[in-house]
Amino acid sequence: MSLPTTVASSTSAPTSSSGLGNVKTRLWMPDRVLFTPAALEEPWGQRILERVRSLTLPVEELPRNRLTNLRGETERETYDIAKRTLAVVTAPPSQFKLSPIPPSADWQFHLAEGCPAHCQYCYLAGSLQGPPVIRAYANLPQILDNLAAYERAGQATSFEVSCYTDPLGIEHLTGSLAECIRYFGTRADGYLRWVSKFDAVESLVDLPHNGHTRCRASVNAAPVSGRFEGGTVSVQARLGALRRLALPRGQGGGGYPIGLVIAPIMPIEDWQQHYTQLLDDISAALDFDCDLTFELISHRFTPGSKEVLQQWYPQSKLDLDESTRSVKRNKFGGIKYVYDSDTMKALRQFFERELTQRFPKAQILYWT
Repeated sequence: MSLPTTVASSTSAPTSSSGLGNVKTRLWMPDRVLFTPAALEEPWGQRILERVRSLTLPVEELPRNRLTNLRGETERETYDIAKRTLAVVTAPPSQFKLSPIPPSADWQFHLAEGCPAHCQYCYLAGSLQGPPVIRAYANLPQILDNLAAYERAGQATSFEVSCYTDPLGIEHLTGSLAECIRYFGTRADGYLRWVSKFDAVESLVDLPHNGHTRCRASVNAAPVSGRFEGGTVSVQARLGALRRLALPRGQGGGGYPIGLVIAPIMPIEDWQQHYTQLLDDISAALDFDCDLTFELISHRFTPGSKEVLQQWYPQSKLDLDESTRSVKRNKFGGIKYVYDSDTMKALRQFFERELTQRFPKAQILYWT
């Protein structure tokens, strides 16, 4: 299916010595950038404005602190309009009351909501209200100041910043991810976690992270990433960026702790062959000692997310057949459709066996 033309190529990423070759850094460039009056009153909002203007993007200063005229005649048209739009707003008071996010981290916080990618299994479908416009927060310093109250003195406290956005996918427009990394580099007990399907990491490599940020790439087998992850960079490019972040500083890298999020895992035809190739590619990219973790997430969906995804991607071939799934209920009575127990067992055993053999020093954080 066709996708909105919201993505443009930019400068080349550094050539790695892993055999990954030259890759082009792909940057999302919105057709419209909206600023609310409240966002323009924030110093960080002014910094975002400077970045956006330096890229010669069209800026609209809104008369009120409301986003309007983002809907089309159909849900698909609304999706297209929203996905071409960056709105710079202020985070509402509700964002300052953090929620736990197990098993990924102790807490989640947000520098933005909405994602520039076009993943047909999108995790945000049904989770965010209104059109999926990308909202970047102009009151980032206040958001960061609020985190100290959630740290546990003398104990490592982890904070996930990728729940509602791909922070690297909009970093060239906001600079907010770098600011988060700098902040956590000064903390005694706070640790940042982020994950991305993009590769523009050059501005992050030399930041003073102090080992308090774990950079992760979301990857998948070629048939899944190629078919269902529109608007992103290739898995090869993501691995090249992760390699650059992980290499020691003396070797031109960032010296960051890193991780791979393999998700959403699907039992596609010849899945063992395709996921073996993915693990081969990871091995080639990370052929040196590094602080490495893995997170393994099987594909699942809810009735609400299915409805939204079918409106956004009416021609998608994504398997959303409830009759082939098992029902998983949460403590609030909500349901998710997951693979049956035999399929889950086979997938889990494969990944745990292969990862343990290939990366004996790495930690598998969880399977779900």
